[in-house]
Amino acid sequence: MKVSIEINGRPVAEEVEDRTLLVHFVRENAGLTGTNIGCDTTSCGACTVLLDGESVKSCTVLAAQADGHKVTTVEGLSGKDGDLHPVQRAFREQHGLQCGFCTPGMMMASVSLLEHNPQPTREEVRAGLEGNLCRCTGYHNIVSAVIDASGQEVDR
Repeated sequence: MKVSIEINGRPVAEEVEDRTLLVHFVRENAGLTGTNIGCDTTSCGACTVLLDGESVKSCTVLAAQADGHKVTTVEGLSGKDGDLHPVQRAFREQHGLQCGFCTPGMMMASVSLLEHNPQPTREEVRAGLEGNLCRCTGYHNIVSAVIDASGQEVDR
């Protein structure tokens, strides 16, 4: 079947099998490998993208379901001039990553969280990111990064 998805502002139209997952479409058809494949069961969140502005785990969305929609991946966060998105900048400045595997999904979930709650508390950040797992950190710096991206003072 033919699927057409706008990914990071660029139209991508490809012939795919009916069962193709959005995560595979993004990585294989669009060539954007920032979106990671972790568990294929919605447990880890490494594959999180924005679908029409809403955070979704792309391992459980069919590419056909995204046909005609807009997808934003971690590669689409930075500005056209290469300026980092506030969430990307904050993750770098607050050391919100270690191995980096979960980072793209964490960033995308954080963008969505801040869209819905521009000034979250640390507890609200933890609750908002609970579907995204990090196996390397204790989440402290990730939460600090989201607080920083929101423009709030990060208390240490």
